[in-house]
Amino acid sequence: MQVRIRWFTLSVSAVMLVALALPASADHATRPSTGNIHAKGHSAHPATFAVPDGQRKISSDIAFWGNVAFEGNYDGFRVIDISDPDNPTLISHPECNGDQGDILIWENILVRSWNSPAPAGRTCDGEAVPVGFEGLHIWDVSNLEDPDLIGEVELSARPEADAFGCGSHTATLVPDLENDRLLVYNQTSGGPCPFIGIVEVPLDDPASAAFLRNEPLVGAGACHDSAVILGEVNMMVCASAAQANVYALPDGSLHDPEFLYTISEAGVGVGGNWHSAGFTWDGEVIILGWEPGGGGQAECEEGDPDVKKSMFFYDAATGAKLGQWVLPRPQGPDENCTIHNYNIVPLRSGRYVAVSGNYQAGTWVTDFTDPANPVTVAWSDPPSLGPGPFCGASVPPGCQLGGAWSSYWYNNFVYESDITTGLNVFRVSDSRTGGAIRLGHLNPQTQEFSM
Repeated sequence: MQVRIRWFTLSVSAVMLVALALPASADHATRPSTGNIHAKGHSAHPATFAVPDGQRKISSDIAFWGNVAFEGNYDGFRVIDISDPDNPTLISHPECNGDQGDILIWENILVRSWNSPAPAGRTCDGEAVPVGFEGLHIWDVSNLEDPDLIGEVELSARPEADAFGCGSHTATLVPDLENDRLLVYNQTSGGPCPFIGIVEVPLDDPASAAFLRNEPLVGAGACHDSAVILGEVNMMVCASAAQANVYALPDGSLHDPEFLYTISEAGVGVGGNWHSAGFTWDGEVIILGWEPGGGGQAECEEGDPDVKKSMFFYDAATGAKLGQWVLPRPQGPDENCTIHNYNIVPLRSGRYVAVSGNYQAGTWVTDFTDPANPVTVAWSDPPSLGPGPFCGASVPPGCQLGGAWSSYWYNNFVYESDITTGLNVFRVSDSRTGGAIRLGHLNPQTQEFSM
């Protein structure tokens, strides 16, 4: 199946903003930045956390298929044509008002996470969502102008042990094409949920997607996010509590990961847990980040310990620590900040270069070819959104929650999902990112091949 864009004209005259003041449209061209990161286009989507749950339209994670970006949202997802990086164009915004909105895409199948039990009155694609529902929604996006909700997988708590779930905070795609299916590794974030849920989505009948089994975690009460690398490596790492879990994925057994070892780091797990994970494209290094303060605190101030503003590198074969990169630009007491969501540039040169989104610290590009001596390549750091009800507001100034939820490299551009303003596009001009492989699609937590 091929995704085809059906062009149409959007009317903006009917767009209504909530009465509560929302941030202005992004102007990522005027941010403080290095000279080698260049602002391209912007797809506006103003939003705020300062409205009740169920009314939030916060932008979250991103996945890509061809020239289309699917930007997750607390109220569904946005479908954006990115064929012209200077002018990303909204195609549609299917609504589904359950928060988080983590996104997976495979051809015409889209999977979206619904994070917490649905209260009465919630809807998804115009259909009533059962009270208490948590889990995954399955969409047919063959018509990009009007995606269709076709199925769901409930993952709320149930008494039978073999079908127990805790909702869906994040999800990772694992294509199992030999068995004509997609596997979804489902993460819950909150606990106690000491497992990764595994869901099957048949390619010939995605509406019949169903829960398969839970893979137990070792030494962790929940998993926040996982990363998978296939090809000749076949491994998975789960950013879980203070003990990241590492697994092998034996051929023919993608539904049954094989536990290898755990990774811990002094200071990680104090006021927050491992958050995100990744691999270098050769599968030799694991990259881990965590979220002190749950993402709602100013944890990148000049006086904060390095552990709170770092990306960590470990040997994938043994779990031994190789080094860490510390965010070198201090953030203010009114800026929420952690090293949040990232991916690794697929470089023919074999260099290790990460692109990361770090809340109000913005987007950073880091060369860690020598993990013991990583260096910053480029950055774009937005000004503070100003005081607000978060970041320990009882001790002024507090902060608003905003900034880069995710920043990813995709086909020679960097795409930043900004929580309160929408999608920003950048181009990085640096020899260290030269020669990157172009991809036909990207689910950033899934590396479908190794190099």
